[in-house]
Amino acid sequence: MSGSTENEELPATQTGPKGVIHDWRRFKLESEDHDSIPPNKRELLRQMSNPKSSNEDTREKVNRKMSMQEYEMIQEEDENCLRDYRKQCMQEMHERLSFGPTFDTVYELENGEAFLEVIEKEHCLTLVVVHIYDDGIKGCDALNNCLTCLAAEYPSVKFCRIRASATGAGERFSDDVLPTLLVYKAGELLGNFLCVTKHMNEEFFATDVESFLNEYGLLPEKEFAASPDEADDADVE
Repeated sequence: MSGSTENEELPATQTGPKGVIHDWRRFKLESEDHDSIPPNKRELLRQMSNPKSSNEDTREKVNRKMSMQEYEMIQEEDENCLRDYRKQCMQEMHERLSFGPTFDTVYELENGEAFLEVIEKEHCLTLVVVHIYDDGIKGCDALNNCLTCLAAEYPSVKFCRIRASATGAGERFSDDVLPTLLVYKAGELLGNFLCVTKHMNEEFFATDVESFLNEYGLLPEKEFAASPDEADDADVE
């Protein structure tokens, strides 16, 4: 009985090009400082944000072509508000697509037991990158710094590090194979890179490590891993 009323009151994100435009206009109207908008512009925004005509029999109003006034107003939309809208959409999309836990730092593994636990017990959708290092070994400090940067950019990836002597298998990780990167998912070894720095220049950065891992398809898509501000910057063009 009251179904039609409830349907009109329920806020729902619309799909399709027209739905996205209507959602954007509604977002714009709600986020504007109403005191700073001229009454005629505020009323036009309100009308544009409502995809349904108040009179069901005036279908031509719904399907009519956009007027020059409406077109010019869209061109004048505030860029900061549009950026906020994009950020909100990215956050909502990330929440829908992210089913595993998130991280934002490099975890220090104290012993072999912690090493095995992160490999075997981490969420099945989580990619685990482990850096086996030791103090005084060339490239280890630089790689640790690079992984700290990547941990902030790829929150769905769990970045860890452990000293070779703490693994319980120090004989397998002698100085000449360090730094080593191991990549796991659901307990399966996906990448085993001994002396990984030999694949890079003497001076390397986080982007170099990122490119190396991407060559093997070991990192998630950047648009889902990136922070909202970075996604905005990539979208500006």
